[in-house]
Amino acid sequence: MSTRQYQSVLADALTFVLSFAALAAMSVAHAADYPVKPIRFVLGFAPGGASDTMARAIGTRLSEGLGQPVVIDNRAGAGGNIAAEIVARSAPDGYTMLLGNNGILAVNVSLYPKLGFDPVKDFAPVVLIASQPNILVVHPAVAANSVKELVALAKAQAGKLNYASPGNGTTGHLAGELFKRMAGVEYTIIPFKGGGPAALAMLSGETQFTFATALSVQPHIKSGKLRALGVTTAKRSASFPELPTVAEAGVPGFDAITWHGVVVPARTPQPVIARLNREFNKLLQAPDMRERLLTLGSEVIGGEPKQLTEFMRVEIPRWAKVIKDSGAKAD
Repeated sequence: MSTRQYQSVLADALTFVLSFAALAAMSVAHAADYPVKPIRFVLGFAPGGASDTMARAIGTRLSEGLGQPVVIDNRAGAGGNIAAEIVARSAPDGYTMLLGNNGILAVNVSLYPKLGFDPVKDFAPVVLIASQPNILVVHPAVAANSVKELVALAKAQAGKLNYASPGNGTTGHLAGELFKRMAGVEYTIIPFKGGGPAALAMLSGETQFTFATALSVQPHIKSGKLRALGVTTAKRSASFPELPTVAEAGVPGFDAITWHGVVVPARTPQPVIARLNREFNKLLQAPDMRERLLTLGSEVIGGEPKQLTEFMRVEIPRWAKVIKDSGAKAD
């Protein structure tokens, strides 16, 4: 290499290093000032539901910590995919966040043939907010007072029991598919247009059992209109400590929870993510917030961004197998 060529290469390298240093400095400066304007909190859920209520409670407290308004933007539809695509395509500056759940961040990638985002590549994790146990409930007329008795009944009456699903591809549907395979039983999964119609089918006796969100069935359990057999968490739920887990009660290894996590667009500066993570963890540790979320059937998790990453790495392939084995498709 000639002296002139060497000097040219050296100059190019120096330019690259200086440019990189400048960008890094800009990133640090941006994070130091962050936030300087309102933050958009995008939800893939309709107003009024438990997830929306959770987001609004969190958004109010987060706004106090960050010193800027947190604006809730409900973009329901397509299983949360509309909201996810909006955030994935937003500027990676920390001013657009997504409240995702297991559907958006772990299930849909296998459920939908065409997805406008990659849950791993297009997002940077901020925090795993909370988990919500689902409850295995049966109609009172069903001759089963435990998980083992339900499994025995389903085996004795193969294909005759009806399971209420709140819709194809939902957590309730996939939990039913997972239970069928892990317990080695057969029954008919009947899809309904949402949790409300599925609950009505359970109350009328049209269907015999289901996995439902704690919030949707708790009043019916208390009134005796439905009988609870277990929770779907790996460990006993703080919300329902008297109920055994499905795993300990007859189907070892069974785990099918609903969970929520916050992500931002990929390439969002790490100092910004770190600031958001600190604020989320601060508000999640507040006793009144933990109690508020508990009333919504949610148990606080929190922690570092990498915990959400690791959680997704386990959940995505697990549900991909259930979807492939069952042939589940989105409505």
